[in-house]
Amino acid sequence: MATTTNKDYYATLGVKKTATQDDIRKAFRKAARKYHPDVNPGDKKAEEKFKEISEANDILSDEKKRKIYDQVGFYSDQIDPAQAEAYARQQREGSRPPVDFGGFDFNGFSGDPGAGSAGFGSFKDIFSGIFSGAQHAQHAQPRGPQPGTDLEYQATVDFWTAIRGGQARIQINRQEVCPTCHGQAHTGGSMSCPECHGAGQVTQMGGRMKFNITCPRCNGTGKISNDCSTCHGEGTVTRSEPVEFRIKAGTRDGQRIRLQGKGNAGINGGPAGDLFLIVRTGPNPVFTRQGDDIHLTVPVTVAEASLGAKVEVPTIDGRAQLKIPPGTQSGQKLRMRERGVESAQQPGQRGDEIVTVTVVVPHLNDERSREIMRELGRLNPGDPRKELFDKL
Repeated sequence: MATTTNKDYYATLGVKKTATQDDIRKAFRKAARKYHPDVNPGDKKAEEKFKEISEANDILSDEKKRKIYDQVGFYSDQIDPAQAEAYARQQREGSRPPVDFGGFDFNGFSGDPGAGSAGFGSFKDIFSGIFSGAQHAQHAQPRGPQPGTDLEYQATVDFWTAIRGGQARIQINRQEVCPTCHGQAHTGGSMSCPECHGAGQVTQMGGRMKFNITCPRCNGTGKISNDCSTCHGEGTVTRSEPVEFRIKAGTRDGQRIRLQGKGNAGINGGPAGDLFLIVRTGPNPVFTRQGDDIHLTVPVTVAEASLGAKVEVPTIDGRAQLKIPPGTQSGQKLRMRERGVESAQQPGQRGDEIVTVTVVVPHLNDERSREIMRELGRLNPGDPRKELFDKL
């Protein structure tokens, strides 16, 4: 006896019934990244979970399907919106269900349509049971060309490659067309369907009523094809392979690169999905990059900061002269225009280099130096902490 379970798709995706389409889309993407078979190779539980969230997303992301699901408690392509609305209205009014589905009149059933009575299942259970066979049979029909799913990976490239551009490589796991069956999922020949034993139909119970429905496994043919022993009827196999890609000069951390056709292979001749790479740039011991600007810290002496000077500083293009204005304070930032990274989004434009100056105080190891420093203090008697106390 086949049974139908009413699934809580909202709980499956972890969203409320009032969730917006954007909330549902975000919840599905988050869960898909966690349970995708490519992330969990060989994990059957993760595979089943991925199927559950995919089914939930298929219903809730479609406004028409979601409305029928909200009104009836499950979804079937055999139910039109008018029937679902009629059932929902009768549930609200507490009346008996006069709606006729598939030639079955439910006026003869007594009791609350929301609860079982007189030994029969609830109207909802019977209603669900009628369509479950048709729904499963529809899913069991031979599929036409199915496009492959997209993949998303993070790709770390070194600091200089991101700035200057170049080639990079990443190792990924992707589904490829099965080399044995060439994506057909079977190897020819057939056997009697073990579900219906060749009859093409199975019996399903709805309360005390019996319904003969098309066998969901063989789609009413009574036979099933022999699954390919390599891909186990999937048409694809998972392979690990290196992928080379080009990094454009000026590529930023977090930038997304699309490699068309490098995702999972399609089924039955369908096109492959795409591969999306999220670029993560490596660090540098001297430079820090923020957007197209380059930041670094440069030490200067007390004399250079006090009197002003021209000092040599590193840039991503080599050494350059930086003018230190007289009276420069420790922590002050000086800008070197167009010494940063060439923009990948706006060719011909460059960022700046931002230099943070650090004044290095010398260690005085002789009396003459200390005397000069004391003399300097007498000539410049200002209190650098006065402003701090004035604020109290």
